[in-house]
Amino acid sequence: MAVNHFIRTVVLVAVLAVPAAAQQAITLSPSAGGSKFLVFLRSGQIGTEEVAVTRGADGWTIASTGRIGPPLDLVTKTLLVRYSPDWKPLELTLDATTRGQAIGMHITVTATTATTHVNNAGQPVDRADTIDAQAVLLPNPFFAGYEAVTPRLATAASGSTIPVYQGGPVPVVIKVGDSEIERIQTVARLIEARHTRTTLVSAGAPELPVDIWSDQAGRLLRVSVPAQGFEFVREDIAAVSTRRVVISRPGDEQVQIPANGFTLAGTLSKPGATGRARSSAVVLVAGSGPLDRDATVAGIPIFGQIAGALADAGFAVLRYDKRGVGQSGGRVETAGFTDYADDLRSAVKFLSDRKDIDSKRIAVVGHSEGGAVALLEAAKNGRIAALAVLGAPGVVGSDVVLAQQRRILDRSSLSEADKQGRVELQKKIHEAVISGKGWEGLPPELRRQVDNPEFQSILTFDPAKIVPRVRQPILVVQGALDTQVEPSNADRLEALARGRKGQTQVEVVKLPGVNHLFVPATTGEVAEYETLKDKQITPALPATIAQWLRKTLSSGR
Repeated sequence: MAVNHFIRTVVLVAVLAVPAAAQQAITLSPSAGGSKFLVFLRSGQIGTEEVAVTRGADGWTIASTGRIGPPLDLVTKTLLVRYSPDWKPLELTLDATTRGQAIGMHITVTATTATTHVNNAGQPVDRADTIDAQAVLLPNPFFAGYEAVTPRLATAASGSTIPVYQGGPVPVVIKVGDSEIERIQTVARLIEARHTRTTLVSAGAPELPVDIWSDQAGRLLRVSVPAQGFEFVREDIAAVSTRRVVISRPGDEQVQIPANGFTLAGTLSKPGATGRARSSAVVLVAGSGPLDRDATVAGIPIFGQIAGALADAGFAVLRYDKRGVGQSGGRVETAGFTDYADDLRSAVKFLSDRKDIDSKRIAVVGHSEGGAVALLEAAKNGRIAALAVLGAPGVVGSDVVLAQQRRILDRSSLSEADKQGRVELQKKIHEAVISGKGWEGLPPELRRQVDNPEFQSILTFDPAKIVPRVRQPILVVQGALDTQVEPSNADRLEALARGRKGQTQVEVVKLPGVNHLFVPATTGEVAEYETLKDKQITPALPATIAQWLRKTLSSGR
């Protein structure tokens, strides 16, 4: 029903033609000094629009040109909207085509009277409507008009309304909802964005939720119409290198880490007064998948929270987007554990070269797969003084994956024969991934999912071959409700660490009531993650790490 409202408005505008006098008045092009916006429909880009907002002696002018593909097939030659210095509407001129048919509108506003002049199939039509003196001129679906909405939202209270005039007799208002501040990090700068939830209310039509974002200057950043799948997004925040900063501390430093042929982008959270000229430091290593520096899973910024807590405890903490993710360069599809270990080496070197970091007191903390990567690098990197692994595998990776599958199957309604068949299929997949042979007997779609260096690294990783070569003190932290890496893995890691020659320092801590994400849970199952109301890791996790680091780093190597 919401889609019908949107399309019906488009059809209403589509029968209009631009008056000749209005065409002659169009002279402003937003291409010079304007902002480029991208238009998406259900995540696929369908168009672009250039928008300029200028302030003159007589008020504000919004101008735009653009082109949007199917299903709208809309070309905006010019949309020109003028407002007084205090954002009262003055005039709107539209010159556009849709599916090759000319559409247009010219509105002039005097006090509370809007005079609209259109041509309909060659027949001139004039109308006059009484409107609110503070109305926004917002022809649909020309998103640039929302540039006049954002200044109002800056001061509008939740529950208030903003009057809208679209050139017809149907009354329309924007109902203002709650607002929140979101921090958006682009390559060039950090944007403090205001995100307001609104609802477009039109007589006789279902209410249409519309989310609107603006920057610190009050300029439009994004318009989202979730029910219809439309997104109108300024180019700088639409880039894949842009990320939402879900958590940060005052004084966080955005850093660029030179890696092997590319750069890793990260955040260095700095401690307060430590009593030392140089700080002890921690590098956080994320788990599997395309994780950014906050290691956000199910809406939980695991590393963002750990970093803040450890920085508060007196440590400098570096976290970074994995290669090929967020603002980091590199290619993720060709990366395995050794490649991620190389990235970790670059991060450790970056810290050790800084004058504000004590190069002899750098620790590494790895979560899940990141624990395996941390073990690999610690075994050959003398710059790492201490190592903590969180929910990390203690047995061969292929056994961890099979244990995860068996747990899922045990909770399914499949017959025992079907369950065993799934297990055998998984084993064949493992053999094919590791050896590169046997794919001809497996579904092609499975190969596309798993035949990559990272999964091969997961399957072949064997802590029994790596841990004996790790000379650093090791902390093993495990969630007691972890169902992805079962708690027995921590016991196995402890046994391997204690069996090392010349270095037996190891400590194991199992935290009760938390899952693999170290968040309080009921079952610990992966299916429970999205339903968790508490999006905070247990404070016991960073407290345990901090206490161990103080003791370990202060005692030396």
